[in-house]
Amino acid sequence: MTPIEVAVHAEAALGEGPTWDTAEQRLIWVDILGSRVHTYDPASGRRTVMVTEQHVGAAKPRAGGGLVVNLRDGVGLYGPEGFRWLHREVVPGRRANDAAVAPDGTLWAGTMRYDEAPGGGTLSRFAPDGTVGVVLDDVAVSNGTGWSPDGRLMYYVDSPTRRIDVFDVDEDQLPVNRRTLATAEEGFPDGLTVDADGCVWVALWDGGAVRRYTPSGELDRVVELPVPRPTACAFGGADLTDLYITTARTGLEAPHPMSGSVLVFPGAGKGLPQPAFAG
Repeated sequence: MTPIEVAVHAEAALGEGPTWDTAEQRLIWVDILGSRVHTYDPASGRRTVMVTEQHVGAAKPRAGGGLVVNLRDGVGLYGPEGFRWLHREVVPGRRANDAAVAPDGTLWAGTMRYDEAPGGGTLSRFAPDGTVGVVLDDVAVSNGTGWSPDGRLMYYVDSPTRRIDVFDVDEDQLPVNRRTLATAEEGFPDGLTVDADGCVWVALWDGGAVRRYTPSGELDRVVELPVPRPTACAFGGADLTDLYITTARTGLEAPHPMSGSVLVFPGAGKGLPQPAFAG
């Protein structure tokens, strides 16, 4: 039986976006609907919670310290100077969702409508100077984004499609030649991470599992979980071998006692160091 443990006992409404902060040796994750950014140091057990003024889709470390956050009304920066907007764009009925930092240090941040209407979301690329470019503009629920170890492939999930898509990355570091890597028959693909072998681990919302796909799209591992709504996964720990999994309680009539907590699968595999946002 897979040795799933509870890393952080919590009752997050919509836990999301686990990220291993290599510089600080801690896990960063968010409760989107709770408007909270959490950190957890597995070595000491220390936890912190920061309340944001808006729903927060993701929080990632910055190269110079602090955090970049994907908020309802745009992308903001926390640092020694306090908070400032990197890019603010208010769209009624829309909120931030998952985000990822590319190998070049840019932030790729997704949005979605609260009603999950098709075409209401986007995936945008944010440069350190605040320059923004919309990469995908016909998205329902923008979710997991990640890159192959050599940076030549990008993986992406628009959850209602049930697909994990793969793109080639061109000389301008933009995705081209979209195609399907794999399709989930049970549950909806949500957040993802790419391991050192180039395999893609995907959390399945309403699927109660994390699945690992090879670069050719073959399903080669299924990690069954005790909760119905895992949301995302990331490798962490000193040697990047522990798989952390965020979970949600929202929408469940009778949540499992572990729903809303952060789970961990010790020794699941070998992850890649995640780059910090260069801004």
